[in-house]
Amino acid sequence: MPIDPDEFRAVLGRFASGVTVLTARDADAQDHGMTVSAFCSVSLAPPLVLACIALSSDMHQVLQRASHFGVSVLEEGQELLSRRFAELPSAGSRFDGIGYSRADTGVVLLDDAIAHLECRLVSTHAAGDHMIYVGKVEWADCRQERPLLYYRGGYAQLER
Repeated sequence: MPIDPDEFRAVLGRFASGVTVLTARDADAQDHGMTVSAFCSVSLAPPLVLACIALSSDMHQVLQRASHFGVSVLEEGQELLSRRFAELPSAGSRFDGIGYSRADTGVVLLDDAIAHLECRLVSTHAAGDHMIYVGKVEWADCRQERPLLYYRGGYAQLER
């Protein structure tokens, strides 16, 4: 018997994940970004990461043509930033009035994130209603801060 989608979501919600904002530029050099919790490492040698992006999202269309993407791993105090990139349209307004820098490839890296990665897109894999984007990490850095977490459909923090 097929699993009920609501039950499946509830079960998977028991897996806490970090929260990232993935960014890329389109062919017109316009910035796009979205909150992504389906992000993880794939390999140390070579250094690979993956992000799962819904086929229905604007970001999927951008990544289909992008050569690079950026990842900002959010700090525990950046819940509003996560919500902003989860709720507003992908382009333009998400970046208005926030601090960021650009990686060598031009992708946006958000200020005050606990980690940044600049990735070259190396492969894609269809997976149901999502596409898996695999990137080779070309540059990374991190800070010693506490992460923002996503758990059971909401935001959480590590206990002190």
